Amino acid sequence: MRLRFPITGAIFGLITATLQLPIPAHAIEKAHIQARASASQSVEFDLYLPVQHAGDLDALIASQQNPSSPDYHRWLTPAEFHSRFAPSNAQVSKIKQELNAKGLRVTEIHTHSLHVMGNVGAVENAFGTQIANATFKNGKRTLAATRPIELSPTLAAVGARVVGLSITIYMHTGAHKTSMLPANRYSSAGPYWFTDLKQAYSYPSYQVYNGRGATIGILMVGGYSKSDMDMYFSHEKLATPTIQEVKVHGGAPYDPNGSFETALDIQQSGGMAPKATIVLYNIPDLYDSNILDGLTKIIEANRVDVVNMSFGGPEIGYTKSYNDGVDYTSILGVYDDMFKQGNAQGITFVASSGDAGALGAPPIGCFAEGATSKCGAYKVTISTPASSPHVTAVGGTNLVTTSSTKSSTLDSAYIKEQAYGDALTQDIFYGTPATGAYWGSGGGISIYYKKPWFQTLVNTGSAMRTIPDVSLHMGGCPGGSVEPCKPDRSSVLTALGGYFYLLIGTSASAPDFAGLLALRVQKTGGRLGNENYDIYTLAAAQNRGSSLRVYHDNIPGYNGKYFSKKGYNYVVGNGTLYAKDFIHAPNVPSAGIPQTPTNP
Repeated sequence: MRLRFPITGAIFGLITATLQLPIPAHAIEKAHIQARASASQSVEFDLYLPVQHAGDLDALIASQQNPSSPDYHRWLTPAEFHSRFAPSNAQVSKIKQELNAKGLRVTEIHTHSLHVMGNVGAVENAFGTQIANATFKNGKRTLAATRPIELSPTLAAVGARVVGLSITIYMHTGAHKTSMLPANRYSSAGPYWFTDLKQAYSYPSYQVYNGRGATIGILMVGGYSKSDMDMYFSHEKLATPTIQEVKVHGGAPYDPNGSFETALDIQQSGGMAPKATIVLYNIPDLYDSNILDGLTKIIEANRVDVVNMSFGGPEIGYTKSYNDGVDYTSILGVYDDMFKQGNAQGITFVASSGDAGALGAPPIGCFAEGATSKCGAYKVTISTPASSPHVTAVGGTNLVTTSSTKSSTLDSAYIKEQAYGDALTQDIFYGTPATGAYWGSGGGISIYYKKPWFQTLVNTGSAMRTIPDVSLHMGGCPGGSVEPCKPDRSSVLTALGGYFYLLIGTSASAPDFAGLLALRVQKTGGRLGNENYDIYTLAAAQNRGSSLRVYHDNIPGYNGKYFSKKGYNYVVGNGTLYAKDFIHAPNVPSAGIPQTPTNP
């Protein structure tokens, strides 16, 4: 197909500027301990309290997805949730009194947490620990507990969890760069604009559903540039969507060399639902406390219908073996409580399933200073928050569409796709000397969450939660770590700092799916809540021979441990989507050739 912009401008920028992108911050990064903090130093942290009447909450969320229930799509307000499932006023009052007696004060009360302030001496006495000054690689300073936190009988009885005094960052962003530029529009394997993907996956016509009235939340580190957005959307003859920003603790600045994840999330979700409002929740970093504060803002404001989270960390990173014998897996429960509240309010959460295939983390010894390749090979694990049953985990494939380099048409009709990952020559995820790193659609079996009800509708082969749930295009062949690139590896284009970049990863497929859900919100006329119930109901119907074909469900692939197969699997989940069938609109016109009235 005809090239749509000058080689000396955008395409040259794609190749050269992409290679200048910094490597994202690594998960499982431990801060360097400097020295014990002075007793008078100020310190603050959050004390998380689990939801009350958890069984009743689980039953409510299930009934909200049951069309025959009087609770069907009857969403709670934040105040209603608080009154039914938050710790009682008496419990909170007792905790406040105890903390006050120990020299600590509660400055904020939320449904799930209390924000606590005081000095180091008081914290050490209250929790039997020691607090030290510590510094992360990027220069960020923190105060961290260097001994395990000891909870009082009062706090232990309610299942309290201290968050904000850890020396470890577990999460990292999912987008990666590629220097590969294929020969659809530019070749049968991309790189793709959002319009190419909308045609390939049979999104509904822009004239019918475009996201009007829906609101998408983006939870991410870093600001955005309006000029980048205008540059990106105008290329496909489309007005820039409405974008708003909420800064959490001041957020992180826009970086023309580093805010590519924010740019990717906004551009992909906005391209799929151009008339939706996009709200960026800009957090300072991917420290658990800041992510949870961002989720608190989202849930309490209750203004967004769908939330995209293109980040994740390995579940095993929270286990004892990665934390000097201290088990932090209860933090996964803290996240899940937040997602449960969001679901009960009708909010749908979407997360990338990860890009390391089924092999999500190096052995802990590979993080040691001076470690060599003898430290071991990558370990099997899945990514969280995608692993929560109250989040939809989105995996990915490499997509092939029609193309014609001799024609002026921009036709991007679906031909095929595959999900074969690639063995990597180096650890691009954590920068360790670990061997066996793999690029591919993240998927596998949770070590923490039990199998949710909706996964009983298909054969997942496990009694635990498995991911992904669905997939869309993610692309492949990370720059400099796969030589040579194998056929049919693809990518998407993203505008940042005046250049177009080639990006790959489930960080692209997740916001694509979030945008599709915004179209369903528009069609439904209201929120969706935990979308996994519908995903698996549709999969079960297709498996029984339903005439409504929702998933491409026989996609070949391998993610370092698991092979894909027809039906549900640990590589692509239930498959990629026939989008308009998925949103229960099979008879409306489809998005046609890019840059036409049905697909601008």
